[in-house]
Amino acid sequence: MAKKTWNVAIVGPGWVAGAYVRSFRKRDDVRVTHIVGRTVAGAAAFARQHGIDCPLHDDLREALRDRAVDIVGVFTPHHLHARQVLLAAKARKHIIIEKPVCLSLRDLRAMQAAVRAARVKTIVGFVLRWNPLLMMIRRNIADGNLGRLIYAETDYLHGLVGKPYTKPWHTMRKTAGTSLLVGGCHAVDAIRFLVDRDVVEVSSYSTSRTRELEYPGTELVMLKFADGTIGKVTSCLECNMPYVFNVEVFGTKGSFRNNQVAGDMFKGQTGFATVPTIAPDSADVSHHPFDGEVATLIDALNGHRRPMPDLEDAAQTMEVCFAAELSARRGRPVKLPLP
Repeated sequence: MAKKTWNVAIVGPGWVAGAYVRSFRKRDDVRVTHIVGRTVAGAAAFARQHGIDCPLHDDLREALRDRAVDIVGVFTPHHLHARQVLLAAKARKHIIIEKPVCLSLRDLRAMQAAVRAARVKTIVGFVLRWNPLLMMIRRNIADGNLGRLIYAETDYLHGLVGKPYTKPWHTMRKTAGTSLLVGGCHAVDAIRFLVDRDVVEVSSYSTSRTRELEYPGTELVMLKFADGTIGKVTSCLECNMPYVFNVEVFGTKGSFRNNQVAGDMFKGQTGFATVPTIAPDSADVSHHPFDGEVATLIDALNGHRRPMPDLEDAAQTMEVCFAAELSARRGRPVKLPLP
């Protein structure tokens, strides 16, 4: 039987979409068949840049009329995701949703309902799940090499203020959301991926030290997991420093501090050993493992399996982000799941 070719409509032809296109091009079973931009001229510029010859639109509904479209890639600014996912689900298209999924719990629930009703598959762009360091730490946890987990920590430290690549919509609450939603959700999803237990309680603080952001640029989030493990996530967009993404996991038999490991794994070990690997140490999308994300989706579609993280799984990451904002505003812990 001939191998299925999956036709993709790109919505939001920008920096991130370009990274996905490079991953699509590495496969012979994926092709871009529509590009939807804010303007047709913008879509055309993207098509020229990436050497794509396909119909161009400024309205997603035009691309969705093509029955041959299998997948819609939603790579637009955050505040546009919900409406576009609802349209794609209604048209019964599978969907790639770039992070964050959306900016409100109401939109999240509407998206979940639409995807369930349409019975389409989704994958959410928490691309660090395919980062080699995180995959290595997760394997060691699953194999029991760290023993019982005690504490985990992830930090998303990315000074966006005043940078030439920062867009105006990154700074506005209605289009960006919060520090966690802009980028810190990667850290929230990473800690969920590693601990692999439900978060049952969130306690958070937030602060601002710049007027260039309409929302608190720094959030500190403490987590309680269902098995008693505790954790911390920090997201800071106002720091004047190079990009840093820290990962620490401490267990009764062993511990990781980024790519350094110590414990009972190697007899005679007296200090941390450094493991050469690829760390999540860059905000440049060319560094991100989109190949793994795309492969996971296509393999799931071909095998009629659930891709991870899909919208249902990513919703738990989003709930932590929403709960953190609630906790900081109310000054008390918030239980999960959110109603």
